[in-house]
Amino acid sequence: MKILHIDSATTGANSVSREVSAAAVAHFKEKNPGAEVVYRDLGTEPLAHLNPTTTGAIRLPAEAHDENMKAAFAAERAVLDEFLGADVIVIGAPMYNFTIPSQLKAWLDRLGVPGVTFSYSEAGPEGLAGGRKVVIASTQGGEYEMGGAMEHQEQLLKDFFGFIGITDPIFIRANKIGYGPEAREASIADAKAEIAKL
Repeated sequence: MKILHIDSATTGANSVSREVSAAAVAHFKEKNPGAEVVYRDLGTEPLAHLNPTTTGAIRLPAEAHDENMKAAFAAERAVLDEFLGADVIVIGAPMYNFTIPSQLKAWLDRLGVPGVTFSYSEAGPEGLAGGRKVVIASTQGGEYEMGGAMEHQEQLLKDFFGFIGITDPIFIRANKIGYGPEAREASIADAKAEIAKL
């Protein structure tokens, strides 16, 4: 088994999403002692936002690459290959200003590749990246219902992964963490109890 562990919080040791995502990875490693874990920390080593060079490197066929795209291709494709090579993807996804951190969005932008993770036909879009388990450690300072007013975090992730063929992402939620120490600890404990059921 290969596990891809993604963190995106910028709050360091105070990050709840990092604690919950680490607990999820530990859970899967305990169940699969030989599992290989690949770790990418977008909070400390963010990917650049897409530009014409990186977009071309990811989306255009090799024969259409200019010299800059050729130079960028290997590093850009490596991000996608990490994802495609994983059986389980664990993502630490805090809510920042009602949505996901921009560095997590930059990572998602590397995964949405026509002809690789999705395709279009007259019947509409088809996801091509199914067959993987995605577990999202979702954290919120307040309490927001998926798809509700001001909630553009979990719904975005659900829609994105569904679009590329992963229609059943698992959300492990720790919310109300801004309500004080007791609420924070209770929410973390609840999240870890949910992980134990996976």
